[in-house]
Amino acid sequence: MSSKNAAEIILEAAGDAPPSFGMVLGSGLGSLADAVENAKHVPYAELPGFPKPTVQGHEGQLVLGRLGGVSIAMMQGRAHYYEAGKADAMKGPIRSLQAAGCKSLLLTNAAGSLLNGAGPGSLMLLTDHINFSGSSPLIGEESPTRFVDLVDAYDPEYRAQLQEAARQQGVTLNEGVYMWFSGPNFETPAEIRAAKILGADAVGMSTVPEVILARHLGLKVSALSIITNYGAGLDDTPLSHDQTMEKAALAAQDLKKLIIAFLEGQPDD
Repeated sequence: MSSKNAAEIILEAAGDAPPSFGMVLGSGLGSLADAVENAKHVPYAELPGFPKPTVQGHEGQLVLGRLGGVSIAMMQGRAHYYEAGKADAMKGPIRSLQAAGCKSLLLTNAAGSLLNGAGPGSLMLLTDHINFSGSSPLIGEESPTRFVDLVDAYDPEYRAQLQEAARQQGVTLNEGVYMWFSGPNFETPAEIRAAKILGADAVGMSTVPEVILARHLGLKVSALSIITNYGAGLDDTPLSHDQTMEKAALAAQDLKKLIIAFLEGQPDD
C-alpha cells in the first residue's frame, strides 16, 4: 500500500488540473460523472481515509476532471452515519479534498419532500438544515475551531447563482430546509408531522455532517436534493430504496444541466 496520503494521491492523479471544486453525489446520481471531461477514476480503496460504500447507488470512486470548465473532484458515493454509527465518517474525504485544493463543496442527495408543490422527480436547493440526529461530526475535536458558526452555512451567493442557473436552463428549483434523520429506517408519519412543525421542507439521512465538516474547514458549501418521495404518511406510496433509485434517475438530467450551468459561472482556481 502507498505511503502517500489521500490528498497526495488525488493531486498526482489530477496532474496539471488540481481540483478547485469538490462534489459528493447521492444515491442514484452517479451518472453525473459521465459528463466529466478528461475523467480519471480513483477507487476509494486506493485513498486512505475514504469509505467503503455499502449502499446501492454509491459507486465508491473519486472522479477527477473538468465539468462546466472547472476542475473538480467528484465523489461517487458517501459514507452515512447509519452504516457504522459514526457522524464523522466523511471527515477523511472532505479534509482530503480541502488539502488537495478544493475551496468549495457541492453536495447532492436523495430526499423526501414535505412540500405539496415539490413531488418526486423535482429538485430542491437547500437553504438551511435541522440536525434531528442529535450528533455532530465535530464531537471529540479539541481545537478552538470546533465551535463552528453555521449561519449561512449554505452559501447565499451560491444559492443565488444556482437559482439563476436554474432559470437559464428552464429547471424548476424549489427551496427548503433539510432535516437530518440518522436512518437507516425511514421516518414515521408522526416524525414527519413533527418535522413539518419544526420547519423542515425535506428529510434525509446524509449531507448535514458533511456541511458541518466543510464549514469547519472554511469551505463554501451548497447543496441540492433530488426529491424521490413524499414523507411518510403524506401519500400512499410505500417507501423503499428502490423508489429512491428510480426517482433519482428521473431528475438526474435536470440536475446535470443545473450543475454544469452553475459551474460555468465559477472561477477555476
